[in-house]
Amino acid sequence: MALKKQSIVVAGGGSTFTPGIVLMLLENLDKFPIRQLKFYDNDPERQKHIADATEIILKERAPEIKFVATSDPKEAFTDVDFVMAHIRVGKYAMREKDEKIPLKYGVIGQETCGPGGMAYGMRSIGGVLEILDYMEKYSPDAWMLNYSNPAAIVAEATRRLRPDSQIINICDMPVGIEHRMAEVLGLASRKDMTVRYYGLNHFGWWTDIRDKDGKDLMPELIDWVKEHGYVTPAELEGQGTEEVEPSWAYTFGKAKEVQWLDPDTLPNTYLKYYFYPQDEAAHSDPKHTRANEVMENREKNVFSECDRISNIKTAADAKLVADDHASYIVDLARAIAYNTRDRMLLIVPNHGAIENFDSEGMVEIPCIVGSQGAEPLVQGSIPRFQKGLMEQQVAVEKLVVEAWIEGSYQKLWQAITLSRIVPNARVAKQILDDLIEANKDFWPELK
Repeated sequence: MALKKQSIVVAGGGSTFTPGIVLMLLENLDKFPIRQLKFYDNDPERQKHIADATEIILKERAPEIKFVATSDPKEAFTDVDFVMAHIRVGKYAMREKDEKIPLKYGVIGQETCGPGGMAYGMRSIGGVLEILDYMEKYSPDAWMLNYSNPAAIVAEATRRLRPDSQIINICDMPVGIEHRMAEVLGLASRKDMTVRYYGLNHFGWWTDIRDKDGKDLMPELIDWVKEHGYVTPAELEGQGTEEVEPSWAYTFGKAKEVQWLDPDTLPNTYLKYYFYPQDEAAHSDPKHTRANEVMENREKNVFSECDRISNIKTAADAKLVADDHASYIVDLARAIAYNTRDRMLLIVPNHGAIENFDSEGMVEIPCIVGSQGAEPLVQGSIPRFQKGLMEQQVAVEKLVVEAWIEGSYQKLWQAITLSRIVPNARVAKQILDDLIEANKDFWPELK
């Protein structure tokens, strides 16, 4: 039986990750056929760079797919099955402020963790809700697959404010780490592993990893990670196939020190910000942060390549690639569209999946995915160490969302103070006051 062809809108069509999604969609047309692809972005000039190249790619590789790039919500969200959303409210210019303002006070500035992540969350909530409302107005049966960061705060906001909406919040960071695990083990793909994992977004631990025959792979991985972090064997030998930016190379190596805190599990790399915040601040250049690195590398390279394709009118030798980020969102859409019952890590309401943790906390755990969405898999009770860390962090996320809903200065100050990354309430207030000034065009007014 022929598979139903899907209609997709990529919300955030001007994102540097959009070409990777397009290419992954094209690589999987036999498994996930498409009749229509749309781009939506409220910055049409930025989107045009990606859209013009995409139009050429589609004409050469899949001319049967109708393509539309627009900034009109009605045109974008009418007659779609899936909204793949990865918006960045304020773009990289605001990310740079998120990172540099905390560093003025000796506190790490990061895209999703600590004060920088909270600042970004306060910008993202309204933008994600707006897209979700467009979808429900113009295509009420569609699903929104949300990659927009910071995923933990956005997920909590959608749980609170749109509890009945068909939205699944996801993150590709575990996918990227599992790709490295597979390299360490000599496996062809991360999909050759079945994992157990629990936590919050950017705040979790693998507890069991097995191959298709049920062999326990954790001992070999633990032995590797406690010595090398998530640096792969090829990278150690100077033969890595992908160019790793300096900040990520440092992060993958730092993972070994994170793993030492609980030697029976394997950690998400982002835990380094919570376990070693002073190290991270000391290692950062207040004048040149990750945002600058992205703008100088990924953003520059993707846009220049898209412009090159547009100018020469062919994508025959395109250097754009489909990446892990893209593969995960395509797998998820396919699972929902065709009820494949795939097992995937998703961000969902706990509701007892972790039995000794906040029932309404948005946790990241394995789920079975089908046409009705995500069915979380029970993870049982978790140890006191992880439970204590997660309770503190989920309180931060809930306070940020409450601050956005209520326009509460006090609650956002409390959230920043509660973060393990921030040393005290006085520094938290100084950072908050600077962030308010920087975000006056994006945040609700706080009182």
